[in-house]
Amino acid sequence: MNGNTNGPSPVVRVADTPGSASIRTAASKAAGDVPVVAVGQIGVTAVEPLLLATLEGETAFVPRCEPDDARRITEMLADGELPRENATRIVEHDPETPTLPTGDDPRFETGERRVLEACGWVDPTSEADYLARGPALASKTDDSGERTLLELANETGVRGRGRGDDAADAPIGEYWHTAVEAEGEPVVVVNANEADHRVNLDSLLLRSDPFSVLDPAVAIAAQIGAPNVVVYVNEADESVQRTATAAAESVAAFDGHDVSVEVVTGPDEYKAGEPTMALESLEGNDRLEARRRPPGPAEYGLYGRPTIVHTPRTFAQLRQLASDRSPVGVDADPGTRLFDVSGAVDARRVVELPTSATLETVLEAVEPDARMKVACVGGAFGGLTESLDVPANASGLEAAGLGTNGGVELFGDDRCTVALAGRRTTFARRENCGRCVPCREGSVQLTELLRAAYDGQNIVADARELARVMGRSSVCGFGRDAARPVTTALNRFESEFTAHTDGRCPAGECEVSRS
Repeated sequence: MNGNTNGPSPVVRVADTPGSASIRTAASKAAGDVPVVAVGQIGVTAVEPLLLATLEGETAFVPRCEPDDARRITEMLADGELPRENATRIVEHDPETPTLPTGDDPRFETGERRVLEACGWVDPTSEADYLARGPALASKTDDSGERTLLELANETGVRGRGRGDDAADAPIGEYWHTAVEAEGEPVVVVNANEADHRVNLDSLLLRSDPFSVLDPAVAIAAQIGAPNVVVYVNEADESVQRTATAAAESVAAFDGHDVSVEVVTGPDEYKAGEPTMALESLEGNDRLEARRRPPGPAEYGLYGRPTIVHTPRTFAQLRQLASDRSPVGVDADPGTRLFDVSGAVDARRVVELPTSATLETVLEAVEPDARMKVACVGGAFGGLTESLDVPANASGLEAAGLGTNGGVELFGDDRCTVALAGRRTTFARRENCGRCVPCREGSVQLTELLRAAYDGQNIVADARELARVMGRSSVCGFGRDAARPVTTALNRFESEFTAHTDGRCPAGECEVSRS
């Protein structure tokens, strides 16, 4: 369905999640004149598969829906009745609302739903649904009297978001000017190859609201004279490929510019999301290695062209900052940040927080299974911490030694921080590209050092120094970040390393013995 799904007429929305196909089929068979729309994920796994039944300004939320439920609900809508008994809640809203009406449920209302505002409500392939939220950024010309995205980036100081962003946690306006001033025809790359099961943020946006990513990407391409946008996605994520391709094929219909959009797949490998290795993948190289800097991609990127590489999160954030709604966040890192909360919780959950909030706010949206002993913040190579009382912005997270990639994993008392750090180091040893010695050899030596702790060796000083060298000397962000789990584990849980040296694991997770 490619028309506008908003309006007073009855409509059934079913989130496109695993197991939802049978629900949509059952609803469609009973639909009559009631549209059944496949919408994107909402970011709350506890309610999936989720069905939304809308009738005349009211929407019933039906979580964990079954095919029989979908059939009955659709039949009731066809008869002009809202299914109140099947719903966990009923939300009243403007019949023409273009964004998800959430009510007062903390699973949805914790933080701010700005970038996430349409996820789970709109047809991801419908331009009409997107344009119901306002004019496309790409349709606005430099002489429209409004700020261009270049001016917006400079004035707000908005920073890149996510490890796949070449301007991660840095002001993107300066980065854009480097690309504009470089020689050659520029190109814009949307880097959506996360390949980290702990962080499902960029793929969520492309699956649920792709136009909010592609529209600003096309707009900035037009403003800097780039004739094409390349969307780089994970080859293993077919739903993202399908949705992104469908949106890319129709974005040219309203952008008003001669900018082409192409969707290209890359390998399902963690390293493939690093910005320069993403470019290597796009160029068709079988062996992915990080590129040395300088020059960076903004000067010499895809096929030698000046290249802007941002994640979907960054482009979607630009769209929000360009809207008329009141700004949020701190001046040094305006807007919001997305966090994927997982681990020892009742269900995984994506939370959007203003950068002025503290990270512990995410706990309001989930139910921890046990008392939190440690959290790993930042994804595969996140930092370990006992407290989430940390500002949810780039400066605050970095000052606390934590990662900014958006993953928040919670662990209880039964988890060993030495083992946790060791698993991340083993992952780095296996997945690094092999280009530079500090990362390639450092990850091997760091893994062996951690194993030596189980044999009674005091490895604290050596591990600290090795992690410091990796963090300062590696060619790309992979090696610099790979040292973070060990560094923060040593800083905050050194006593557990000492205990392992003495032959015991305080958490009881590890088998430690002495011959």
